[in-house]
Amino acid sequence: MWLLVVLLAAWQITRSSFVADLSAFLPANPDAQQRVLIEQLQSGAPARTLLIGIDGGDAITRADASRKLAAAMRGSGLFEQVHNGQTEAWSEVGTWLFEHRYLLSPAVDPQRFTADGLRDGIMETLSLLGTPVGNAIKPLLERDPTGETQRIAESLIPAGAPRSEQGVWVSRQGERALLVAGTKAAGADLDAQALAIQRVRTEFAALKPGGLTLKMSGAPVFGVDSRAQIEAETHWLALVGTVSVTLILLAAFASLRALLVAMLPVATGVLTGISAVSLAFGSVHGITLGFGTTLIGEAVDYAVYYLIQARAGGWRAWLKSGWPTVRLGLLTSVCGFAALVFSGFPGLAQLGVFSVAGLVGAALATRFVLPVLMPDGARDGPSNRASDRARDGASTGASDGASDGASVAAQEGARDGESDGESEGTTRGRGAAMRARMGRFTGVLVGAMPRLRWPLLGLGLAAALLLWQRADQNLLWQAELSALSPISKQALDLDKSLRADISAGDARSLVVVQGADVQATLELAENVAARLEPLVDKGAIGGWDSVSRWLPSLALQARRQAALPDVATLQTALTEATRGGPLKAERLAPFVAEVQQARTLAPITLASLSGSPLKPLVDALLLQRADGSAAALLLLQPVQDKDGKLDLNAVQQTLQGLPGVQTLEVGAELTRLYARYLREAQLQALLGALSVVLLMAAWLRSPRRLLAVCQPLLLAVLITMGGLAALGVQLGILHLVGLLLVVAVGSNYALFFDMLQQRAQPGPADSDTLASLLLANVIIVMSFGLIAFSAIPALSAIGRVVAPGALLALLLSAAFMPRREIHEPPGALRSPRPAGVRPGPGHPDPEQPV
Repeated sequence: MWLLVVLLAAWQITRSSFVADLSAFLPANPDAQQRVLIEQLQSGAPARTLLIGIDGGDAITRADASRKLAAAMRGSGLFEQVHNGQTEAWSEVGTWLFEHRYLLSPAVDPQRFTADGLRDGIMETLSLLGTPVGNAIKPLLERDPTGETQRIAESLIPAGAPRSEQGVWVSRQGERALLVAGTKAAGADLDAQALAIQRVRTEFAALKPGGLTLKMSGAPVFGVDSRAQIEAETHWLALVGTVSVTLILLAAFASLRALLVAMLPVATGVLTGISAVSLAFGSVHGITLGFGTTLIGEAVDYAVYYLIQARAGGWRAWLKSGWPTVRLGLLTSVCGFAALVFSGFPGLAQLGVFSVAGLVGAALATRFVLPVLMPDGARDGPSNRASDRARDGASTGASDGASDGASVAAQEGARDGESDGESEGTTRGRGAAMRARMGRFTGVLVGAMPRLRWPLLGLGLAAALLLWQRADQNLLWQAELSALSPISKQALDLDKSLRADISAGDARSLVVVQGADVQATLELAENVAARLEPLVDKGAIGGWDSVSRWLPSLALQARRQAALPDVATLQTALTEATRGGPLKAERLAPFVAEVQQARTLAPITLASLSGSPLKPLVDALLLQRADGSAAALLLLQPVQDKDGKLDLNAVQQTLQGLPGVQTLEVGAELTRLYARYLREAQLQALLGALSVVLLMAAWLRSPRRLLAVCQPLLLAVLITMGGLAALGVQLGILHLVGLLLVVAVGSNYALFFDMLQQRAQPGPADSDTLASLLLANVIIVMSFGLIAFSAIPALSAIGRVVAPGALLALLLSAAFMPRREIHEPPGALRSPRPAGVRPGPGHPDPEQPV
């Protein structure tokens, strides 16, 4: 059954998709504003836009490279649109705009075609003939004397368009050629995005650009690079972690068979965890995959406990003594992480599902598979009385040291056993010797740590005060979603530079219009646009981009067509409008004919735009959903003479009262999302911790034992958080996950120490238990210590919490272990050992009960 589960899990992983975009860490059930934001991050225009710069060379060389690269990208079929400032690329769009000018022009109304309206329009057009745009207007004069085409073109020019030089876009200083491209693939399809990015690099290299360099940025680049970095880090961490754990286990067991057996629960946990996430969510986030490497340290603990502790009496004895404690530790870990499973954020829920499934898989593999493969644990062959006595002395000293708060007995018992073993010429395996030393060392530690209880309590109190102070100053928690991103500062700086050169900004402020269907949404967008127009005149905003400029509602198109007069009415008004003017009515016969043609022109619809160059522009600003509803985005342009600022408060006041309309500031909304995410994670962590306490209380049924088990866990969490706060580290979501891991790992230590205290008399098994705890702790600290140096902030945050937290959990569990209650038979007498006298071989210890 185990082999079948492993094979099925491995098969499922081969069919899984892996993603790296931060939209997985956004809410699964968002409100109206958040829904639009998530749609944009996953498949909107920002998620598919590439910003490209060509540096080096001279202006002519850069312009030539820009034109050739743009042509190659358009011919690749991977991009919906490629813009570099070439007017030829817009010729098809210009033709379409001219043919539909009377359905698109905001000036078309009944007043426009009266004698006065026509006169004003004609005189305005004639006044432009002597300007630089006159050459473009003159060929259209007889067909469009009122200048509707010119008016549409002006409304479509962004407030901060890039400079143009040599016929292409260039940066403000003219030292970089610029291109903007939109990929056809969805933003979440990182494989397709990677293909498009590689195609750009290949086409640029084919130009053989001497002295030119290619710069690229944008969400597709961030997503692809993040995934590659996460994969590389995951492979590196998994390799180094596996090698390190392997070396430690080889030193501890000196057995290749024991090593392979010990790694089975790890492999089982990772496979079941990843496959469970894939089945539950349809994809696996890169951070979740990286989190899988952390399971190496914890899952191997189960194997260590079994392989060492089963030596005392085989797997049946371990099932009675060690497995109940491991099972309880597993249940506490599951309770802690189960709270994350129900998170409203898919990324956090993925971590919860992975942890629960992985730990259960590792524990069950330890329980049912390891006893079949190694029924007696990692045995070293038969031992003699001297070696047994060495273990007895170590465990006796450890227990007495724990009860008396001293380590002398542990050291003396260990030396007695060692000297006897050496005198009889017995040599033990290297692995057994190492484990014996680990048991003795842990026994000495257990004897010494209770002396530090009060200093440790004081340290915990100081940490709590520091945390309270930093929380009061809003310095404790980091409220930015970028804390989860592995994007480097250099990449962000390049993105900022390219956006500034293109004058694109990053659509930080927009108006979201949502309606029951496309037409309702377009009508509402037109209403919003009418209210925004006065704000441009006041200088509150620089302008806006709206889909209604390209795709007016059917109702508005019908009103504009109704405003177009018949032939006789138009001819009469035109004759009067041109009387005494330089342009005679007879020359405008083409104008009359095209107005009549526009009266019966089919309206512009989404279907009619399919396949046209305008379709990508419309799709970028109009989101259609499966339920038939739609959302239109009006991108607000900043005021150029106000350092790129705009008055969002004025926009909100102007649009107040319009149903289905919200203003959205992307940066502020992401911060609000992350703050909500953080609050939810904190609540879930507290619920997880509470469930752990309740579970242990139900199991232990003793307030004294419960305090002894929970006290070190609480102090370990406080001191770890306090240490990070003292170093100026702001805590985030993944730090919380790390703290849950500290509780999960530390509960095993505390429960095993509690188990030792329940034994009536110490014995060899105590030394094995102590050795297994120390070995498990060394592996945990080493594994998470490696992760702490990861270049991925999300993973390094976990490592920097768990490595010191796990070490503290072991030390604190030893420090707060209660005194052993030795159950003596009635009438037993205890004789004090004379000072300086130690029992020799074959002589009873006078301090033992008679």
